Amino acid sequence: MNRRNFLKNTAAATAVAGLGSFGLMSFSEEKKQKKITILHTNDVHSHIEPFGPDHAEFPNQGGIARRYELIKRIRQENPNTLLLDAGDIFQGTPYFNFYGGELEFKLMSKLGYDAATMGNHDFDNGIDGLYAQLPHANFPFVIANYDFSNTMMNGHTKPFKVFIKDGIRIGVFGIGIELEGLVGKKNYRETKYLDPVEISREISAKLKKEENCDLIICLSHLGYSYQDDKISDMKLASLTENIDLIIGGHTHTFLDKPTVTKNREGKNMLINQVGWAGLRLGRIDFFFDNNGNSGSEGTTILV
Repeated sequence: MNRRNFLKNTAAATAVAGLGSFGLMSFSEEKKQKKITILHTNDVHSHIEPFGPDHAEFPNQGGIARRYELIKRIRQENPNTLLLDAGDIFQGTPYFNFYGGELEFKLMSKLGYDAATMGNHDFDNGIDGLYAQLPHANFPFVIANYDFSNTMMNGHTKPFKVFIKDGIRIGVFGIGIELEGLVGKKNYRETKYLDPVEISREISAKLKKEENCDLIICLSHLGYSYQDDKISDMKLASLTENIDLIIGGHTHTFLDKPTVTKNREGKNMLINQVGWAGLRLGRIDFFFDNNGNSGSEGTTILV
């Protein structure tokens, strides 16, 4: 299948489902031949259970059980679904302090995550602590700009993974934030941080030209946007090409719908992030027809 002209003459939107009461969307399938659903989380931070009824901001919201039921219903609606995470799986509740990440990985495996990238807090028990929990993760970690060559993590991550859903080739790669200054050196040891812009351009070109991907997704833990020159999702988008969607993390940014922005070639692309603590589940539906056209549409479902 040829590369699609992404988002041509379409409005981008997402389904961001608050994990309380929710409904499912109905879409017009007229002239739409194939639909790919992307579900995503970021910065869940070991929040297994809902917030309590007395929580000032999010009473009775969140919880992995609700997310499981929502994901199950969406997959029943569309089996051509990918579930992705943009990092900071660890740290934030006593579950992490007691189990060291084992429970988080086991539950993500139960939910059927297809891939995840890493955030700075995923190194909070050190690189050896992260390595020790990998057997509990039945999904791959994609991270292209961390060089683990001289660490025990060498060979246990991939720069990208290609998924095929209903004949559509979907390339997913990961980009992490610079660990120096956020994580103690003794925690990440000899991990080398590679330039995220250079690596993103290299990997996305490979996914497009060599892997013949129809849809290219970056799982980023860079952060949505900053006032200074620090690299962010918005800046990464403007300096790269070939990426169709950046799923972000780190800054705990709640977006009701994806940001539509321009890439290095002036083409439209999407950036999305859904806050933190598993309070929302991002959903974006991509449609492909037999004439090589593509688009996305959806709605926002709040709690």
